[in-house]
Order: sequence, then C-alpha cells, then structure tokens
Amino acid sequence: MSDGILTAVDKYLDRPREACGVIGIWGKARNVQVVHLCYLGLYALQHRGQEGAGIVTYDGTKMRLCKGAGLVPEVFDEDSLADLEGFSGIGHVRLAVRGERHVVNTQPFSVRSSYGSLAAAHNGSLLNGKELREQLLSQGTVLQTDSDSEIILNLIARSGAGSLPEAIARTLEIMEGSYALVILGEDMLLAARDPWGNRPLTLGEVEEGYIVASESCAIANLGGEIIREVEPGELLILDGLGWRTYRHKSAARKALCSFEHVYFARPDSCIGGKNAYLVRKAIGRELAKEAAVNADVVIGAPDSGVAPALGFAEAAGLPFEIGVIKNRYVGRTFLRPTQADRRTAVRIKLNPVVDVLKGKRVAVVDDSIVRGTTSGKLITLLRDAGAREVHMYVASPPYRFPCFYGNEPSSQSELVASGRTVGELKDLIGADSLHYISIEGLVRAIGIPRDQLCLACFSGEYPITPANYRREDDGEEHL
Repeated sequence: MSDGILTAVDKYLDRPREACGVIGIWGKARNVQVVHLCYLGLYALQHRGQEGAGIVTYDGTKMRLCKGAGLVPEVFDEDSLADLEGFSGIGHVRLAVRGERHVVNTQPFSVRSSYGSLAAAHNGSLLNGKELREQLLSQGTVLQTDSDSEIILNLIARSGAGSLPEAIARTLEIMEGSYALVILGEDMLLAARDPWGNRPLTLGEVEEGYIVASESCAIANLGGEIIREVEPGELLILDGLGWRTYRHKSAARKALCSFEHVYFARPDSCIGGKNAYLVRKAIGRELAKEAAVNADVVIGAPDSGVAPALGFAEAAGLPFEIGVIKNRYVGRTFLRPTQADRRTAVRIKLNPVVDVLKGKRVAVVDDSIVRGTTSGKLITLLRDAGAREVHMYVASPPYRFPCFYGNEPSSQSELVASGRTVGELKDLIGADSLHYISIEGLVRAIGIPRDQLCLACFSGEYPITPANYRREDDGEEHL
C-alpha cells in the first residue's frame, strides 16, 4: 500500500505505528479445526495491523493459505474460512513499515522445502535484513517480496540442518534484530522471540490446543488460559506432545519495547507481566506528580489518552470528563481530504462535548506526540468548543529518535520533537502549556527496571544499533 493511500484516520491518529501481530495454534487432536480460532485471535490483534491479514492451516496432508489487503473481516468470509481446513495454523495482521506497503508482502508466507511444507509469519524487523537478502541473492535465491519473513524461510530451507527445529535454531543465530516469529511445519509449530525480548509473545492453552500470540488478549478472548510469556531468546515447539522449549539463548540484557505499555498493546493485555491499562493509569499519576496542573477538568485524547487521563485526574484531584467523542464509523476507506478540507475531516472523526469544555481550563492527556499533526488540530477543536485554556500533558517523554525495530516512524525527520525544545513544541501545537512525563517517571510507572526496557525513541540509546547506522552532523539519523 502506497503512502498516498494511507487514510485520513491514520494521519489524524498521530501515533507510532506497530508493525504486525502473529498467532499460532496447534490442535490437540487431528480432527480439531482451528481456523475460526485463528480468525478470532486475529480479530483481537487487529489493533497491531490494519493493512493486511492472512491465515495458513495444515490438515495433515496439505497447507491452505488465504490472505489479502484490508481488515480481518474484509479479507475473510465464511466461504474462505471453510476452505481453511486443518488442526494447526498460523495467522498474521500486518501494518507495513517503510517500503513494504505492497500487497505481495502480506503474510504468512507458505513454501515447500526439504523439511516439507512450511509457513511463517513474523512481527519485528531484522537489522541485518539487507545483508541477509544480498547474501541469498548472491547464492541464486529468487525473492519476490520485501518481507523479512521470506528471508527467514529461505535461510531455514538452506540451513543444511538435520531437523526443522535445528534449522530454525541455526537461522536464529544469524538473525539480528527484533522478532516474534511463528513457523508452521507438518509435524510441529515453532515459536521464537528475539533474544532481548523487544517484541512480545505469549503462550497459552485453549480447549482445542496450544496457542502462541503477540498479546495475551488474543488468548483470553478465545477463552484460553495464559501459561506464560515466551522468554527472550526462547524457541518453543508445539506438537502432539504438548509444548516444550527447544532452545533458550537470551541476550546480555532485556529490552522490551516501552511503547507496548504506552500505546501499542491492547489495554487488557499483559506485557512483561504488567497489565497495560493499569500501567497507563500509573503513567497518568506519575505525570500529575511531575507537572504543574492548572485546570478545571481533565479529558483524554480518544481513545489512547483515556487511561492515563484517569490516573492523572485521580492524582490531581480533578474531575475526569469525556470531552471529545470519537466517531467509530469512520473506517479505513475514508478518503484523505485535500488541505482545504483538513478541518472538516477532523470534525468528522472527533466531536467536542461543548457543555463539558466551554469556559473551562482543560487538561488534555495524550499518550504521545509524534508528528504533531493531531495535537494542534485537537487543541484548535477544544478552543473552538469554548475551552478557556488548553494544557497538554503527554504520557510519554518527547519522541525524538527513530525506531529501527519494526515501528514507525523510522525517520527522525518525521518526529516533531526532534531538534525542538518543549517551549517551541508548545507554541507549534498552540497549547497554553505542554508537559511531558520524564523517562524516569515512565520507568517507575511501568514497573520494570530501566535496563530491561527499550527507551531508544526517547533517549537515543539503542540496545542494538544497526551496523550501517550513523548519526551525522545535521542531527539526522541515517541508515
């Protein structure tokens, strides 16, 4: 999908964009049908990717694949689901990054190899993906997509290992970067998490079988039981014997993406043993402790600012109100307007509650400011509704550095906080005041030690730096 087809909703919801979500299910019996579990699991993970979806199933003889562009219910219907017979399967929802917005990159990928039929889906980004791609091409491999998953499947097929688990283990040894990976074989399903745990992955059990998913909410929504999170560096096997660890090789430190707690994860998911909703409320409380509060009422920017706003209001002793209503029926097909229609487009998406805002000093809490497009429009919306003052509180530190681990933006030039002071940002978005939580406050609220989190987008300190990364005198980040 080209940048020109990105929707107005994408542009106005000015957030970092998470790359993908994965799910894998291995049935406890050969007569179990898992496709509807995969489908409902992907529904629960839809927030992690809206550009494409796919499912591969295996029935003991044949792998069947259905994938396409769009939301989960747009890709699948009853007929396509009925065709996906099988006691095991993997699924993927996709939100492409950088140059990968072509439908051909939609996952999972399915191939035939010396290990039998294989399918793979992955969330994350290989830092050495370019080098691995060039290596495969120099060896005569034919590649059809820009996806890391295709690279991974080819590396597995060419590994020369005596078994599929060993082939995957060898492949993981040469992969650098972040990943939550599911691979479906004829005799087993394998799941792997990157050695520093940047991408989340959870193991669970449903009545029909064993399941791995990017977030615990997908397992809970299927009525399943959470067993535990997949450990950083762990390679799991799910098969007729149940589940077991094949290999465990973690990095020197953990580096869970802190934005999972700020924004990416669904509020009912647990990431790093912490419930996302409760963490977001705690972030709001920390923010109120750190910042001067001059307001009559607290509102949350819909919807991701609501949880921190609740914590903020609680700590500040101020009433929390719903000050802006989000139109949930503006979908992905809403055409991006011309510049002249920007203001109308915002009002189609967001509608102020005038009686809550009129004449008030309003504290509006949002999860982040990335490109700055939404914040300025939201503040204008509140002023037009009669707010006397608008004070912006941000539940993450200034987002100044690009992410190389599978999230967008991946370019520093897109980040409005890069090279600007907080005062300059305040004037740019038109707020009466602007307050960010500190990195230390965010870490306290998450409740995970700083040396076990990735905070690179705030601090510029990357747990793993790409080999071809350089920072030039112009202050830009370059690859």
